[in-house]
Amino acid sequence: MAPLQQPDVRNRLLRALSPEDFGALQPALRVQEMPLRHVLISSHTVIETVYFPEEGFVSITTDEPSGRVEIGLIGREGLVGASPILLDDDRSPHTHFVQMAGHMLSIDVAVLRAEVEQRPALRRLLHRFIQAQFVQTAQTAFANARGNTATRLARWLMMCHDRIDGDQITVTQDFMSFMLGVERPGVTAALRTLEKAGFVQKRRGSVEITDREGLLDYAGDGYGAAEAEYARLIEGRVEPNV
Repeated sequence: MAPLQQPDVRNRLLRALSPEDFGALQPALRVQEMPLRHVLISSHTVIETVYFPEEGFVSITTDEPSGRVEIGLIGREGLVGASPILLDDDRSPHTHFVQMAGHMLSIDVAVLRAEVEQRPALRRLLHRFIQAQFVQTAQTAFANARGNTATRLARWLMMCHDRIDGDQITVTQDFMSFMLGVERPGVTAALRTLEKAGFVQKRRGSVEITDREGLLDYAGDGYGAAEAEYARLIEGRVEPNV
C-alpha cells in the first residue's frame, strides 16, 4: 500500500497539521473500517488506541442504570479519545461507539503521546480540539435545558448532517429516542413537526435534510456555538464552515 499522503486524508484535524507534524504521525496511522455500532472505547477501560474518523461518526454516551444518553459527537473534524489520553489519563467514564459506519485512521496511544511531547504545535492543535469538544458538551447541556424535543432534534440532525456527505442521515426513530433520552412518541411528534415545516423528510431507516437553513433557524441558540469555536480554534476562521 502506498504511504498515506496528507492531501488525501479527509480528517480535518490531520489536514490542519503542519506537513512536518503530519509526517511524524504518518507511519503510525492505520486505515480501519468503522462498522456500525462498533465500540471503539469502552467506559472505564484502558485506552490503547485512538481514532481519526475519515467517514462516518462516533457517539460519546453516558451509560447509567437509568439508561444511555449521548453527550458528544465526533466525525471527521476530530480525534476519538483525545480528552483522556492527552490530559494525562488512560480511560474514560464514557462509551464511544460508531453511530454511522465509515472508515478511520487509528494510531497507538503510546506513539501519539510521544509525538505530542516532542512537538508543541501538534500538542497545541490537539488541545484546542479538546477545548472545542468541551464547548460542544456545554452546548448540549444548554440545548437540553432550554430546548424542547423538536429543537433538540433539529440540533442533533444538524450535527449529524455536518459530518456526512449528502443529505441522507441513516437513523431510526428508536435510535433518535435513545440518543436524545426521549421516549419514542416524543421523537415521532418532533419529527412530524420538522417534516411539516419542510425541513426534513422521513424515510424508512433514515431522515433526509431538505431545508438546512430552515432547520438551522429552528434549532436556534442550541446550535452554532461549538461549531464556531472549532472554526476559530482549529481553522482560524471567524465563521464555521461545517
